Amino acid sequence: MLPRTLLASPSLADAALLTHTEQGRTWPLLVWAPGPGVRMVSSAVLGGGIGERAWVLNAQVPPGYDRLDPVAHLRALASGAGLEGPGVGLMTAASVENRRHASDGGAEALVTAGIGVRGWAAVPGTGGVAAPRPGTINIIVSLPVPLTDAALVNAVATATEAKVQALVELGADASGTPTDAVCVAAPSTASPAGPSVESFAGPRSLWGARLARAVHRATYEACAGLLRS
Repeated sequence: MLPRTLLASPSLADAALLTHTEQGRTWPLLVWAPGPGVRMVSSAVLGGGIGERAWVLNAQVPPGYDRLDPVAHLRALASGAGLEGPGVGLMTAASVENRRHASDGGAEALVTAGIGVRGWAAVPGTGGVAAPRPGTINIIVSLPVPLTDAALVNAVATATEAKVQALVELGADASGTPTDAVCVAAPSTASPAGPSVESFAGPRSLWGARLARAVHRATYEACAGLLRS
């Protein structure tokens, strides 16, 4: 059940911008609450994997966030926003107010981006890097058709490919940041009068292509200003 201020909003364009307090400062909190009957796949620390989820929150936290309890923290933020039941919790030091939304043929993408720390996925050696500026690209995707488990995973790969394409076209010389996260949402089941369950979400499938174009445009717009600054 969702609070009155967060009535079910199927469109990502209607995601609510709330606030929370951390380290004595007020930070924005982006909440999308499509309601029940939605399956999601996500790499998020809270609500990751595949399953029924009723909401997604994307919390902006201070740069250098060093709490060791991110799952408990995200659950507390969700509770504070009046969210109940299972959901997906994302975090970022990038501005969530500067989110970018794009749609293509019913597929939607909502992207928040910080690319102060970025690079190519396959690099020699291991180890951490200093993070003087935010470096996280969070992608939330919504599709109006149900997907098989395999297609949900395929959709994550397609969204990631579209993100990389946008970064390359912008001249970012990177495939992403070390902390990027993805969440893809789709209806749980097919209704008798609705679309059938889709088995594919690759970039040349009908819905994968639409997803890719939406993610590409939202990522491009979210990152373009950051490279110019």
